[in-house]
Amino acid sequence: MLTRQDQELDEHLNLSAYAAFSDAAKRERSEAPDRFRTAFQRDRDRIVHSKAFRRLMHKTQVFLAPEGDHYRTRLTHTLEVSQIARSIARPLRLNEDLTEAIAMGHDLGHTPFGHTGEEALSQALAIYRGLDPADPGNQRLFRHNLQSLRMVEHLENDGRGLNLTQEVKNGIVCHTGSTKATTLEGQIVHTADRIAYVNHDIDDAIRAGVIVESDLPLSTHTILGNRHSLRITTLVEDMVEQSDGGRIKQSERVYQAMMELRAFLFDNVYQSQTVKSQTLKAQKMLAGLFSYYLKHPEALGEGYLEMAEGRIEVAACDYIASMTDRFAIKTFEELFVPRSWNQI
Repeated sequence: MLTRQDQELDEHLNLSAYAAFSDAAKRERSEAPDRFRTAFQRDRDRIVHSKAFRRLMHKTQVFLAPEGDHYRTRLTHTLEVSQIARSIARPLRLNEDLTEAIAMGHDLGHTPFGHTGEEALSQALAIYRGLDPADPGNQRLFRHNLQSLRMVEHLENDGRGLNLTQEVKNGIVCHTGSTKATTLEGQIVHTADRIAYVNHDIDDAIRAGVIVESDLPLSTHTILGNRHSLRITTLVEDMVEQSDGGRIKQSERVYQAMMELRAFLFDNVYQSQTVKSQTLKAQKMLAGLFSYYLKHPEALGEGYLEMAEGRIEVAACDYIASMTDRFAIKTFEELFVPRSWNQI
């Protein structure tokens, strides 16, 4: 029988001195330890069993309401990030359980319609606060990483939150942006997230007919590889080989190739006519929902206004961000699309 104490001892015997150890994990609210699971394993399980995690299945990644079964969703993206992050953490002898927990929770606060929804709520908040929505400083008023933290701290479990460890919460917040996570495991997830979306967004864009493989930058093929699996292998192996002395790194050559590929995606996929035509519809939809809930707070989901401590704009963002794509569309249609005469 393998107990929690056995696993905690194994961590100290087998992991790197730079790893995060589960027996040192801290929670905001103290609780009795589990017999068989470490603190980070419990966090992973709490995330996977949360309602927010299940909703990721019906939140799209780039292509909104795609026709076809093989386009990525937020859930499949999350699983890919977790797989990539663990593939890096294991050979570096870092804590895979912490890595997995952070990866599983990093996008829990993402809006419907991906980053399009994030931008729509930022614009709506700017207008509500009397700010210029076109000002770059106001275009990130709503940030999905902070909403992910709010989800696990305040919104899940009927407002009680999940009481995750500080190490997992820090990794969730720092999975994007310039602030480094305090653990190497969190830093791995930051780069694994980019590795995942850069590669699977190419795959989806080719499937959608937006680009073809030969359109990709030359450095992609010469440095990273000429197919999806090879590119991920190159990026993972480079991180493992370059990271040492308590630092998570990529070689300059591979990093620049990945960033060139990322820039290519922004110019040729995310700003493509196919995506932008969907983006405009999604932004108008969420802006309409936000305005409606400001005027009709009674229509918000149960408990949202209380969890936002009466701040209507926060409650509206919480409720909309918690929606799946299909629920947002259904709600918008019910509120704004006139019913035909035979339905009245």
